[in-house]
Amino acid sequence: MNKAWITALIILLNTSLAWSNSNVLDIVVVGLFSDQAVVEINKKQRLLKVGKMSPEGVTLISANSRQAVLEKDGVTKTYQLGTRISTDFTPPVEQAVVSLWPTNGMYMTAGSVNGYSVDFLVDTGASAIALNATTAQRLDLDYLSGKKVGVKTASGIEVAYHVILDEVQIGDIKLHNIRAMVLDGQQPEIALLGMTFLSQLNMVRKDERMDLKKKF
Repeated sequence: MNKAWITALIILLNTSLAWSNSNVLDIVVVGLFSDQAVVEINKKQRLLKVGKMSPEGVTLISANSRQAVLEKDGVTKTYQLGTRISTDFTPPVEQAVVSLWPTNGMYMTAGSVNGYSVDFLVDTGASAIALNATTAQRLDLDYLSGKKVGVKTASGIEVAYHVILDEVQIGDIKLHNIRAMVLDGQQPEIALLGMTFLSQLNMVRKDERMDLKKKF
């Protein structure tokens, strides 16, 4: 290997190392003013103004005589005067989003219960996930041991049983220990994805599309 290649390799390695450590910052606020802050970042002093970014990628969001709010890579942190914080500024993990489009005015999605595939109808009017007896038997649920109740349906009062589902998943959204009801009959024909699951999600409508995202 000639000297040119060795030099290029050293530069490449150093660049990779710099990038791998780019999120690790040692920050201390050494001066505070209205809309300005003197900040020491990795032992280099910077005068930051609101909305301005330092060479290290740190932006001053706000500042007063008591504290400064700094942002990097979409993550904000508050610093008091003289407070030294070593931080990696790691952005929060993005939550999975499931996007649905209506079919004949209804939102359907494929999912699973306890590892078994189940087709769901999204139903915000259902207080809980609702399954019929045939589906419950296919999922190997011992629903007859659950608490017996009467529920009102379009056909009248039906017998149902409370059960706890160990795991319910749609797309990359997975929730555990979800309360459900098993109706002792053939209704509902399609499992209802009710509020015991949906209440743990943010539901956003964008025109016809519905986005489901797990709450933090």
